[in-house]
Amino acid sequence: MNEIKINELSVLLPSYNNCCVELVAALKRQADDIVGIVGTGNFRYEIIVADDGSADMEAVSKNAAVDEMENCRYVRRERNTGRSAIRNFLAECSRYGYLLFIDSDLEVVSDDFLMRYLKREADVVYGGVRIVGERSLLGNNLRYLYEKEAEPRHTIEKRLQSPYKDFHTANFMIKKVVFLEKPFTEKIKKYGYEDVLFGKSLKDRGVGILQIDNPIGFTKFEGNGEFVAKTEESLRTLMLFADDIKGYNSLLALYERLKSCRLLPLVRLWHRMFGGMERRNLTGSSPCLRLFNIYRLGYFACLH
Repeated sequence: MNEIKINELSVLLPSYNNCCVELVAALKRQADDIVGIVGTGNFRYEIIVADDGSADMEAVSKNAAVDEMENCRYVRRERNTGRSAIRNFLAECSRYGYLLFIDSDLEVVSDDFLMRYLKREADVVYGGVRIVGERSLLGNNLRYLYEKEAEPRHTIEKRLQSPYKDFHTANFMIKKVVFLEKPFTEKIKKYGYEDVLFGKSLKDRGVGILQIDNPIGFTKFEGNGEFVAKTEESLRTLMLFADDIKGYNSLLALYERLKSCRLLPLVRLWHRMFGGMERRNLTGSSPCLRLFNIYRLGYFACLH
C-alpha cells in the first residue's frame, strides 16, 4: 500500500457551472490518508479548482468552500476561455511535478483512486471512465444511453489496443514538464475534440500513454436538448479541424467513405427532409439512440 513511486501531485479540476465540493472533499480524504500512511515528508499534494467564468452564481458560491480546505485552492476567472485554455491555466498554477486532470462534474468510485496513480510512474497515465446510474431511472436520457452503449468499446482491454485514439481529458495524469512542452491547443474555442488533438500530439511527439484500469465515475447526465446542442457544437468543431483529426474519429472516417462512394448527396437530402423530425425525437422524452447516430452523420454532412 505504501510503495508509491510519485511523491508529489497537483490535482487539477476545471469547472464550469457545477458544484464540485464533494469531489474535492473525496479526493482530499484519499490524499490525506496517503500522507498518513507514507508520512508528510514523503507525499505532498494540492487540489486546485479553476472556474472558467461560470454564469451559475450558486455553483460559484458553493465552490468557494474549496478555499477553506487545507492544501486546496479555488480560482475564479471572470470570463469563459474554453476547455483547453482553462486546463493550460491550471497547469501554470500548479506547483508539483505530476498533474492529475479530472473533470469537476465526475465522481470518485474507488477508495484507492489516487493510490493507483501514485504507483504508476510514466509520462502520461489514463485511467478511464465508468458510467454510473440505473437504466430504469435514466433510460430516457440520451446522454446516458449514448455513453452506456459506448462503454464496452472503452474497457481497459480495448484501450490497450489503441492507447492514443482512446484518450480523454476527464481523468489522466501527466508529468508537468511533458505537458508544458506542448499543452492543449487553444485554437479550439468551442466544445469538442481538444482531447483527440492532445492524444494525437502525444503520439506525434513519441510520448507514451500508459492505459490503466482506474476509472472516475460519470454520474451526471445533461438533459436531451442540451446534449443534442452540445453534439451539434462538437460537430461544427469537427468540421473546422477535420484535417487535424483525420484518422482519429469514426464519424469522419464514415463521412470520407460515403464521399468516395458519392453517397453524400443522399445523406444531405435525407437530413434536410427528416433532420427536424429526428431532432424532435432526440430532444423529447423517448429518444432513439440509433436515430442519434443517423442525425449526427446528416448534420455533419450538411455542414460542408
